[in-house]
Amino acid sequence: MDQSDRYADLNLTEETLIAGQAHVLCAYIMKPKSGYGYLETAAHFAAESSTGTNVDISTTDDFTRGVDAMVYEIDPAKELMKIAYPVELFDFNITDGSAMIASFLTLTIGNNQGMGDVEYAKMHDFYVPRPYLEKFDRPSATISDLWRVLGRPQKDGGFIVGTIIKPKLGLRPKPFADAAYDFWLGGDFIKNDEPQGNQSFAPLKVTIPLVAQAMTRAQNTTGQAKLFSANITADDPAEMLARGEFILDAFGENADHVAFLVDGYVAGPAAITTARRNFPNQFLHYHRAGHGAVTSPQSKRGYTAQVLAKMSRLQGASGIHAGTMSYGKMEGEAGDTIIAHMIEQDSVMGPYFHQEWYGSNPTTPIISGGMNALRMPGFFENLGHSNLILTAGGGSYGHIDGPAVGATSLRQAEQCWREGADPIEFAREHREFARAFESFTHDADELFPGWRGDLNIAA
Repeated sequence: MDQSDRYADLNLTEETLIAGQAHVLCAYIMKPKSGYGYLETAAHFAAESSTGTNVDISTTDDFTRGVDAMVYEIDPAKELMKIAYPVELFDFNITDGSAMIASFLTLTIGNNQGMGDVEYAKMHDFYVPRPYLEKFDRPSATISDLWRVLGRPQKDGGFIVGTIIKPKLGLRPKPFADAAYDFWLGGDFIKNDEPQGNQSFAPLKVTIPLVAQAMTRAQNTTGQAKLFSANITADDPAEMLARGEFILDAFGENADHVAFLVDGYVAGPAAITTARRNFPNQFLHYHRAGHGAVTSPQSKRGYTAQVLAKMSRLQGASGIHAGTMSYGKMEGEAGDTIIAHMIEQDSVMGPYFHQEWYGSNPTTPIISGGMNALRMPGFFENLGHSNLILTAGGGSYGHIDGPAVGATSLRQAEQCWREGADPIEFAREHREFARAFESFTHDADELFPGWRGDLNIAA
C-alpha cells in the first residue's frame, strides 16, 4: 500500500521544521527491498514509526493525522531519508513530565527495523528541538567535578590518566586492590571493567573496602587525589542503589572521588536514569560494551556511534566511551572526532543536523581500547585537545617498568603533544616515554620506523 500521500511531504523544508521547534528530525540511510519504490517505502517507514500501519484503520481521526511522522527529504541515489517526528508522538513521565530515551528509540528505531519492504535502515543523525531537549535529564556531574577533586582548574583542567584493572574478568580482592595501588602511584583514575562487580571470586563487599584503603594509601604516598569508577550495573534498580550506597559508604570521606560506571547499552536507558537520578553528585560513567552490534559500520541497521553518544548526553551521562578514532585497537575513523564534539560542545554540526544544546552540561569523551603512550600524541593532534579521560589497561600494565611508570609515560605523551615536540626527540629527554618504545615494539616499529637506531636501542 502506497502511503506517500499521507506520510510524505517533500515540500517541507528543514529550515521551516527547525524554526517551528515542534519536530524531532532523523536522518537514515535506507534501502528498500527489490521491487519497492523509495518514496513508497520511506512513507511506510514513517507510518510504522508513528500513526499508521500497512492498512487503513478505522480509529484514524483528525488528531492522529495531525501527528503523523512525515518524510520530508529523500535522495535515493545516496539512500538518504529524513523524517520529521512531531514531539507530541513521544512518551513523557507521569511523575515529572520528563522525556525518555526509551520512547525516542521505540518510535525512531522500533518496528521499522523489521519491516518486510526494507532491506536496511540505520539512523545516522537526529535533531532535537529545545522544548523536547530540555525535558531530558542531561548531565549533572561533569569532568569539572573530577578536576576539582584532583586540585586542578575547573575549566580546561586537562588530561586525566586512567586505566582498567586487567584481565577483563578482574582479580581476587587483594590482588585487585594491590594493582590499583600500583597504578595510582603514577596515575589518576581507575575503572572497573564491565564484567567486574560482585563475582564469586571477588565479592563486592570484600573488594571495594580494600580498594578504598588502597586509594587512601596512594593519596598519602603521593600527596595527590585519586579517582575510582565503580561498576554498579544490574538488571534491578534496587540492586544498583544498594551497590552505589555501599560503595559511597566504603569510600567515606573520599566518596566524591568515586564515579559510577553503568553499562548503558546492555542495561539500557533505565539503568542510566537510575544512576543519574539517584546519584546526581557522582560522575556517571557510561560504558557502551556491546554497542558495535548496531553501531558498527558493518551493521546497516540500528544507529551509529555518534547517535549513541548524543543520546547519552540527553540521558545525563557525565562521560561515555567514544572510541579511539582509528588510533587504538577498536573500530573507528579519524573523522570520529564528531562524536567527541557533539557531546562536549554547546553548538555543533553533526553529520546532517546542527544541534544547539542551550547550556546543557557536557559529556566527556572517555578514550579506551589499545592505547599507549606512543599512540597518544597523534590522537591528541587529531582531536585537538586533551580535556578527556583515558583508560589504558595494556598501555599502563604493559609498560616494561610497571603501571606507575606506564601512567607517567602517558602523561608525558600528552606533554609531548602540547609542546609540539617530535616524539623521538622528546623520548631522549623523558625516560618513561622512551621506555614505552621498548614496551610496545610493534607500535614503535609501525609509527616510528628506525626508532631503535634513533634511540640507541639494540634489536
